[in-house]
Amino acid sequence: MSLIKYHKIDGRYLLPEQRSQATPKEILKWQMSGSRQKWPRFVPNKSYAAPPKRVTGKDMAVTWIGHSTVLIQTAELNILTDPFFSKRASPSQLIGPARVRAPGLALNNLPPIDVILLSHSHYDHMDKPALKSLARAHKAKLLTPLGNGHHAKGHDVAELDWHETYVHQHVKITALPALHWSKRSLSDTNKSLWAAFMIETESGNIYFGADTGFGTGETFREAKRLFGSSRLSLLPIGAYEPRWFMAPQHMNPQEAVMAHQLLGSQQSMAIHHGTVQLTDEAIGAPVMALDQALGATHLTREDFVVADIGETLWIK
Repeated sequence: MSLIKYHKIDGRYLLPEQRSQATPKEILKWQMSGSRQKWPRFVPNKSYAAPPKRVTGKDMAVTWIGHSTVLIQTAELNILTDPFFSKRASPSQLIGPARVRAPGLALNNLPPIDVILLSHSHYDHMDKPALKSLARAHKAKLLTPLGNGHHAKGHDVAELDWHETYVHQHVKITALPALHWSKRSLSDTNKSLWAAFMIETESGNIYFGADTGFGTGETFREAKRLFGSSRLSLLPIGAYEPRWFMAPQHMNPQEAVMAHQLLGSQQSMAIHHGTVQLTDEAIGAPVMALDQALGATHLTREDFVVADIGETLWIK
């Protein structure tokens, strides 16, 4: 039985003792702190070979497209996570947080997509223009937590509660607890659920951490208890400063390394960093802090890899 449960009160999903939306006073305090580091306006991408159309057998390839958008390829299945391709993570493409790195793959250069995982409704994870384009170009199954399906018109959608599993061809995909929250408009805070995902394949398990705080680490312990060790974990390392404000909803790199260990992951890959500035830390700070955390635990970049945007890595 899961130890991590939400309450649904007046149509809203709430985690006990978990702060979700900040108060106006907290937001003002953060904005007035003067601690926000300056990011470059634009960082050009390097050129990498296109990923294969399909990956067969036990091989596993992952391409970091940027932020939490990853192309996972294994056992002749192509999975796309949290598609974010727009210029801004915002209700408007005129204002709001703008990406400083272009997507590592353009929408029209993607191989055939079989499954889309959509973790929650925040704009840097749910990009509705991208979803519309994907619906036109691919006949993918879209899996998302409860209450998010109406955002994905044109898709074949299955909404999942935590610990609910969907079987697609030869893989099982389970929505799992995450320490986060949801919001798409002024009136819908926490009216839809958020989740991480476990993907069980013939090539090994893949954990997609999406967007989450660390808390006590119980979400990761529970995943290990239920599914065993993962061959690959996609873990967020960015958007974490200041800690008094961000800790309930975003892990820092040190906590991501702890999550890697608790999951018993054979390899992990860093996501949710270096693409769009959402918080105070400098653009390169997450990777520098990750290296320090790995060194303190005698792990290396072989254990917790950092891909460049557009780069395809073959998982050991």
